[in-house]
Amino acid sequence: MNRQNTFLRYALLADAIASGATGLLLIAGADPLTGLLGLPVTLMRDAGLLLVPCVALVAFVGTRETISRPAVQTIIALNVLWVAGSIGLLVSGWVAPTALGYAFVIAQAIVVGVFAELQFVGLRRSEAAA
Repeated sequence: MNRQNTFLRYALLADAIASGATGLLLIAGADPLTGLLGLPVTLMRDAGLLLVPCVALVAFVGTRETISRPAVQTIIALNVLWVAGSIGLLVSGWVAPTALGYAFVIAQAIVVGVFAELQFVGLRRSEAAA
């Protein structure tokens, strides 16, 4: 493993693991979570299903011998869009989450934002080392 890419690789793989766990939670747990979070079952399942190809992309990119700069930029952009979509969901009035639902959406948006930042830093470090 290329030492310059270690930080970036771990940021990508941590993102894939966390996103995969969230996706599974949203797909499998949508029914019991709807009462706790106040979010529609369909929204949670669709969000979980949307994460499946994203997780595959992030895991694929993170496990390559050479990490593709354009692929990482795409992943960062997708993460930023996820954060914006999460915030947009809460301010849209389209859903009426419970306090726990607000906390869940905000917490996962923060985590995704942190992954985007870590990936950005990792990409910059990789470029500086090259």
